[in-house]
Amino acid sequence: MTVIYDKVAVIGMGLIGASIALATRRAGLAKTIFGSDQSPEVAAVAARLQLVDSFEADAVHAVADADLVILAVPVGAVGEIAEQIVPHMKSGAVLTDTGSTKRSVVHDVGPHLRDDIIWLPSHPLAGTEHSGPGAGFESLFDERYWVILPLDADEADIVRFESFITGLGSVTERMSADYHDKVLALTSHLPHLIAYTIVGTAVDLETQLKNDVIRFSASGFRDFTRIAASDPVMWRDVFLNNDTAVLEMLQRFSEDLSYLQRAIRWQEGDKLEELFSRTREIRRSIIDAGQD
Repeated sequence: MTVIYDKVAVIGMGLIGASIALATRRAGLAKTIFGSDQSPEVAAVAARLQLVDSFEADAVHAVADADLVILAVPVGAVGEIAEQIVPHMKSGAVLTDTGSTKRSVVHDVGPHLRDDIIWLPSHPLAGTEHSGPGAGFESLFDERYWVILPLDADEADIVRFESFITGLGSVTERMSADYHDKVLALTSHLPHLIAYTIVGTAVDLETQLKNDVIRFSASGFRDFTRIAASDPVMWRDVFLNNDTAVLEMLQRFSEDLSYLQRAIRWQEGDKLEELFSRTREIRRSIIDAGQD
């Protein structure tokens, strides 16, 4: 693979940041990979695992002379970090992020931009329930979509960035911030909210019943516990920053749930079977799209 950017700086060395660094090295997309994280514990793990070529606790030092800067941090932190690093980025450098909400990120980073910085917000649709630098792996993005917001960037700069993303193994897709947030509210944010709620319900059960729920967990509940084990800080920021779209989808879900409640109460098996048949088709479509 051809080098796309001479120096790449990854700010935030959790699951996503560590995986970006490893995938970048695997594909030879950069001559030098710098990493940065404010946590001393993360720094120690990153050094031990040799995730990057050089690690800087101070993000300002990490971005010096970088051609591509990636903010792989919770969406609630992107504005503050952008304010710190943008004045020290070199002219013509690309700035991107990996946040699961895009309207808030565009809003928070916008006031700190310079005219000579190429701002391309983005979001890899990949992840696991694990967090921290030790959870990263180089194939995390393989065959997964990576959404890019072109905004007002030049086409040549967008295409170059897309080449980097495809080099990581992803399939690129361009979207607007509003559309992205609505899609992710249903495909990612609402399922996490439901998982947190269901597992929380189990936590509040009386001791013996809770113990038996855990002991006899079927695959469905185990899947919910896996999702609910995701990084709490990251997901706190997601819900606070995509509240409009999440609340809209939550209202739709609540209405559909009421429909199911009525069907069960009135023993309307035909309505249940019709819904379950339609939802099977969604699963088949996901498998056909290679996103299972």
